[in-house]
Parts: sequence; structure tokens; C-alpha cells
Amino acid sequence: MSSSLFNLFTSRNFLDAQTCRDLMAEGRSSPTTRAPVYIQGSDEVVHETIRKTTSFHPSDATVSQIHDRLLQQKSALETHFGLRLTDCEPPQFLRYEPGDFFVRHQDGNTEQLEFDHLRIRRLSLIVFLNDYAAEPKENCYCGGALNLYNENDDSAGGPAPFAVLGQTGLLVAFTADTVHEVASVTSGERFTIISWFR
Repeated sequence: MSSSLFNLFTSRNFLDAQTCRDLMAEGRSSPTTRAPVYIQGSDEVVHETIRKTTSFHPSDATVSQIHDRLLQQKSALETHFGLRLTDCEPPQFLRYEPGDFFVRHQDGNTEQLEFDHLRIRRLSLIVFLNDYAAEPKENCYCGGALNLYNENDDSAGGPAPFAVLGQTGLLVAFTADTVHEVASVTSGERFTIISWFR
């Protein structure tokens, strides 16, 4: 299975290594909350059997800086996906620790979703702040693959995942109706930034 099946947009070194190190350092000292997940019919937004990870909340200046950098990708994203986009949601900053995960889901662009802010999402964006490693290594994480699924794959046993492994500074974008998951982190800390274009 290749990345072309999912029409992935990638930008290597979207953030340079020093910026990524600075963001991780800021993340370790920033206020945190449990990351939300929106479930139809539920008033609760934390469901750790579905999504278990930590949101960290850097300074307003950091959020604004990253938001501006993401907005600069709008034209390239429109060209790549053949879409007309309006704006980009403020970025969210995530830290996955060992045992953290997010089950298979879609981010938007589907009528099955009850929440308006999810329904109007066209593209999902993920920026990796550190590297995946097969074995425990300083400032890297093990496990935690971003697995994409082709729901039209009718193979025995269901669709096989296409794994995207983190690289420092890598931006990956895909259509918001793509089914995906974050596999459980087994070692280290997985730092990412996520956002959505509408």
C-alpha cells in the first residue's frame, strides 16, 4: 500500500529541528489538560477508552506563530487536493506518553458527524516534533504510528493500515474523512501539533 492511495501531502522540515526542540521543551513546562474527543449523544469530552493523550497549552505567541505557519500552506494544499479552503483552526499541541493512543476515527467532512465544527473540516494536518524509533532512543518514541485505513479495502480481516512514522518537523495532511488512528505509544514521548483546514 502506498501513500498515493491516500493522496498525502507532505512537507519535510516544515519546522526546523531547533524549533521542534523548543516546542517540546515548552510543552514539558506548559499547563496541560486531557485531550478531548466528541461523541454523539455524550456531554463528556474526555473518553480515555477512545483517546488517551495530553493537550499542552503553550504561550499565545507560540500558538499564533504556528497558526501563521500553517496558514502559509493554504495555497499548496489547495493545489494538491484540488479544494478551495477558507481557514485553518488554531493548532492543538499533543504529548502521547507510553500507553497513550487514539482509536480509529475520522476528523470531519462527513454527514455522519453531529458536531458542526467537525462536519466542516476538509483537511487534517499533523506536524511531528520528534522522530519515531524502532528501539528506545533519547528524544524519540516507539509505537505511536499514525495508521491510515482505506475503507474500500475488502481484504479478509479488514483493511490493512498504512503507517506514517514520525520525523522531526514533518507535516502530513490528508482529507478529513480519512479513517486513521494513533497506535499505542510503547516508549518515550510522542509530540505532535494538529490542525484542520476548512
